[in-house]
Amino acid sequence: MVDAKGRNMKCLTFLLMLPESVKSKSSKGSKKGSPSSSSKLPPVCYEIITLKPKKKKKMAAEIFPTKKPASVATVQQYQQQNLNNNNTIQCCNWQGLYSTIRERNAVMFNNELMADIRFVVGQSGGTERLPGHKYVLAVGSSVFHAMFYGELAEDKDEIRIPDVEPPAFLAMLKYIYCDEIDLSADTVLATLYAAKKYIVPHLARACVNFLETSLSAKNACILLSQSCLFEEPDLTQRCWEVIDAQAELALKSEGFCDIDAQTLECILRRETLNAKEIVVFEAALSWAEAECQRREINTTIDNKRKVLGQAVYLIRIPTMGLDDFANGAAQSGVLTLNETNNIFLWYTAAKKPELQFVCQPRKGLTPQKCHRFQSCAYRSNQWRYRGRCDSIQFAVDKRVFIAGFGLYGSSCGSAEYTAKIELKRQGVVLGTNLSKYFSDGSSNTFPVWFEYPVQIEPDTFYTASVVLDGNELSYFGQEGMTEVQCGKVTFQFQCSSDSTNGTGVQGGQIPELIFYA
Repeated sequence: MVDAKGRNMKCLTFLLMLPESVKSKSSKGSKKGSPSSSSKLPPVCYEIITLKPKKKKKMAAEIFPTKKPASVATVQQYQQQNLNNNNTIQCCNWQGLYSTIRERNAVMFNNELMADIRFVVGQSGGTERLPGHKYVLAVGSSVFHAMFYGELAEDKDEIRIPDVEPPAFLAMLKYIYCDEIDLSADTVLATLYAAKKYIVPHLARACVNFLETSLSAKNACILLSQSCLFEEPDLTQRCWEVIDAQAELALKSEGFCDIDAQTLECILRRETLNAKEIVVFEAALSWAEAECQRREINTTIDNKRKVLGQAVYLIRIPTMGLDDFANGAAQSGVLTLNETNNIFLWYTAAKKPELQFVCQPRKGLTPQKCHRFQSCAYRSNQWRYRGRCDSIQFAVDKRVFIAGFGLYGSSCGSAEYTAKIELKRQGVVLGTNLSKYFSDGSSNTFPVWFEYPVQIEPDTFYTASVVLDGNELSYFGQEGMTEVQCGKVTFQFQCSSDSTNGTGVQGGQIPELIFYA
């Protein structure tokens, strides 16, 4: 190799690897320093090639970083403007503001710029005209792909969608354009409908997850109706769990009156419904009144019976207490005179008449018990109650419904206690009840119930507390466990700062949690 001045340049690294004979010839020639000696060996150019590992390809944003990357606030500002105004970008080089294709694509959300399709969404009188981009929509939905690029595609500039609400359609577009899921309690059902209609499965799954986490007795009945319509079996099962355990709350909710007739019959048939039959009867009458209003007919007794139809016989009226029947169903006017007489005979006569009503009581739910102590004891100076609080914290790994607590009773013979039980989550009271229970002097536990079962979500600690008032000392638990397996549910326990009477994980009161799962 020859440099700029014509000198021979050899690579030392390579030369060290040459045979000794070649090295010696080269060194002798260099010592003589004569031109003739150097000419005996022809000039050789050695080139060393270094193998380097392949580098990871860089994205365009890494090779050519923007001098002023768009801030999150800027992107959100564009999206908010688009959401409200169908805003057209004014900046001539807006593409340079965003470093990723996701951000640039998000700018097109609800934007008239380059829009090649418009949607007129909503029912007449409340429609909104929304712009779209066929390519983006087709990439996000197989229905849009068939609509714009399929064999039966129609070349239209405007498409009317009367069966989808504008906020729900916008929520779906935001997911397709921005890869963002924006759900609220007011729009989630309508968004689920849109996601199902246009086959956007990941958005539909997000809607179902949202509904499952927000599921409660107040909305369980209406969500049951919708889950059957949308064919979501997991959501349907979750709804039934809530309705069964918190049946009376669910039946008294406003949402119950909004369900369809088919869902009403499913609920009235439910064998595991955990409610008094008089509550079921009153809920059916409330639904009938709402149904009359939907049909725009007078809410008379006859019309209520008419809209109930054969569903009235699914109410197990003969299983009511006699007082509930006499003071409630018998005087409602919904039953015929013959039906009322026959049911009275059913209660009193030795030879009972045949009835069209179901005469077997519902099975309801069987309560389960989580016992956290391995033994119990009593001492001459323990366990005493002076208005102080016994408290423990617990968490579960799946949704359950706490129906009450099992408490220890007197260790000095039979005695009566007044118990105020309470269930809290992060300081918020979820359920409370004041009642009395009688203990027979044994070491057994005695149940104290909440008015309604309290829904408990997984992986969150709740505080169970009781304030007992009684003159007698009671038994107390020992050898407490921090973790207890009850069927498919795992309970974890930890001490509570609310406990001022000595109850903790290792010992004390509240030996049992009574629950439905």
